[in-house]
Amino acid sequence: MGRVDGDFAGRTERRGGVWGTVGVFTLVASLAAGTLGAVQPATGIPQEVVQLTQFGPALAVGAIALWRRRLTRELLRGAGAGAGPRPLGGAVLLGAAGLIVVLCVLGYYAVRGEAPFTSPGSLRQPFALIMVAQLVGACGEEVGWRCFLQPLLRTRLGTVAASVTVGVLWGVWHVQVFAQAPAYAAGFLVATVAMSVVLGIALDGLGGWRRLLYAGGFHALVNLGLLLFLDEESGAVPPMLCFGLSCLAVAVPAVVLRGGRRGPEQAAVPEAATLHGT
Repeated sequence: MGRVDGDFAGRTERRGGVWGTVGVFTLVASLAAGTLGAVQPATGIPQEVVQLTQFGPALAVGAIALWRRRLTRELLRGAGAGAGPRPLGGAVLLGAAGLIVVLCVLGYYAVRGEAPFTSPGSLRQPFALIMVAQLVGACGEEVGWRCFLQPLLRTRLGTVAASVTVGVLWGVWHVQVFAQAPAYAAGFLVATVAMSVVLGIALDGLGGWRRLLYAGGFHALVNLGLLLFLDEESGAVPPMLCFGLSCLAVAVPAVVLRGGRRGPEQAAVPEAATLHGT
């Protein structure tokens, strides 16, 4: 690999290592999200508009930047994004979000014989405000998960393995789902891992503001689709299982198609070797 990526990976190893940074990020993101969730009722901001917990990962990136400024700057610019297959176009990625919602609706209809729909006009807040706020909140999450943590882990792991790891951490970070039935929590974890894989494959090799915009747009579209077409936040198991399986149905073809496009030189992850000084 090139000297720039090698220097980047070497600095990561010398100054505390990848996994130490992952641990600090996850801890700060969790503490920040818990604090923001506790103070949201006092702010008067409706959760229907945006959940302040979504900004926990952004605050974690800020905290890491105080400790490792250069590393953070390079990750956000795309230094650790990898050199995998050419990333999918933004329209394709956003279309994948729409496909997940459509599959959710079809799956729910097949199980229940009905497809719930909440009219945008029936919401207590203007839908235009909700759309903007959802995009801002989604970017608050994705600057941490997809713009910082994914490229960081990509220096140690392959694209899919890094995406799965981020997906697990992302799912566990939503600690409130574990107060629900085990099947509900399992469906949610399948969804976060599968969506993380779709995002990881689509964004591999892409950095900067485009990475944030595509990831935030995907995330916001999924959230808006669930708000209008599903009642998974009620704690009911069937809609959450439909959500998880729909995400999986989109992720599996993405992994297969990516495997078909890989050349022999991409089978290994050179970043992992440079972290050990080779």
